[in-house]
Amino acid sequence: MRKIYLAGPMTGLPDNNFPAFIAETKRLRELGYEVVNPQEINVHLAGKVSYIEYLRRDAAQLATCDTIAFLPNWTRSKGALKEHTIGIALEMDMVNSIEIQERAPFYIDDIQPVSVGIVERFTKWLRKL
Repeated sequence: MRKIYLAGPMTGLPDNNFPAFIAETKRLRELGYEVVNPQEINVHLAGKVSYIEYLRRDAAQLATCDTIAFLPNWTRSKGALKEHTIGIALEMDMVNSIEIQERAPFYIDDIQPVSVGIVERFTKWLRKL
């Protein structure tokens, strides 16, 4: 689990349940996970596009993740149920978000390559010693 898509109910809830999405996104990021939050994807489009357009944009981002983490009461959300179906089709890991309590695992792929120039300068510095 490296990149998590956060799914849950929005429609019909106070503030579209944004406080829950924001809080859980913050918590998961503090644990070291990369989190895709649909509220962040569409915040600038509020009231400007159709529900289907929101879902299309969310699904495109969901496909870039390896895990879906569900907020409480997600089964009452048509959108989250559709995201669950996409997750099944893409053979993604799926968990209740509250179950994620451990820091994100470290992967060797997360290490950024070192600039050749830095290596050369370091080697020259070592030779002077």
